[in-house]
Amino acid sequence: MGSHQDSTRDDSPHSLPTPATAAGRAGLDAFLADPGRAVVVLDFDGTLAPIVPDPDQARAHPDAVPALAALAPKVASVAVLTGRPAEVAVHHGGFAGVPGLDHLVVLGHYGAERWDAATGTLATPAPHPGVAAVRAELPGLLKRTGAAARGTWTEDKGHAVAVHTRRAPDPHAAFEALRAPLADLARRHGLIVEPGRMVLELRPPGMDKGAALRSYAHSLDAACVLFAGDDLGDLPAYAAVDTLRAEGTPGLLVCSASDEVTELRKRADVEVPGPAGVVALLAALAHRLA
Repeated sequence: MGSHQDSTRDDSPHSLPTPATAAGRAGLDAFLADPGRAVVVLDFDGTLAPIVPDPDQARAHPDAVPALAALAPKVASVAVLTGRPAEVAVHHGGFAGVPGLDHLVVLGHYGAERWDAATGTLATPAPHPGVAAVRAELPGLLKRTGAAARGTWTEDKGHAVAVHTRRAPDPHAAFEALRAPLADLARRHGLIVEPGRMVLELRPPGMDKGAALRSYAHSLDAACVLFAGDDLGDLPAYAAVDTLRAEGTPGLLVCSASDEVTELRKRADVEVPGPAGVVALLAALAHRLA
């Protein structure tokens, strides 16, 4: 299994880590050998942007846009794959109008939306009717369970609704107490519940990062795929990279490590210390390909 402790790297500027797995080493070799057909897919919150108590205040790491602008022209595409609405990620990331980012695509709502930097256009589908029903019932449910008084709050994502417990006096207890009632609410309206870092998101089935990553990689006939994520919602993308590997497309799995979620560490080829580490990795790749 991959872990930061198993990886080796030197401390010189722009050094690249040595992946801890054979599949990861093959993925990195393939990336460097044919960057023009390599696809880079990145989660946003926790990967490009530090986790903050209020998601509305999340912003990309200050070195993220320069690193992306340096790398994007050297690869087939860079995509930000997020559960947020695409326009929100574009705004919080500062991705619009940046020279060198013409190849950037933001796949919002787990791939249901697409924003292209080259044209500035946004493609988005109609929302699932169950989301509106959940949005209407959620305040009453939170009041009945006492969650509203315990510091939880909701985030309307358009195509999904999220309940955050990070501000509660006991975030973990509030999270666990809400699992069953939110799962019941989601089932009644044809939705699923996706757990994350002190957040439970109610969204339509079939919206996941794995399906979006596979579709995007196939659309570009990618020769290699690098994916970086940090949370449970990124595990489907990890599985998609494993499937692509089994089909003959090399891949590299990067974990933006945190103490809140450890599952990705067990699956990753490379572990880096949060968004700062992800940005440093992107900059090192751009430097190596320069």
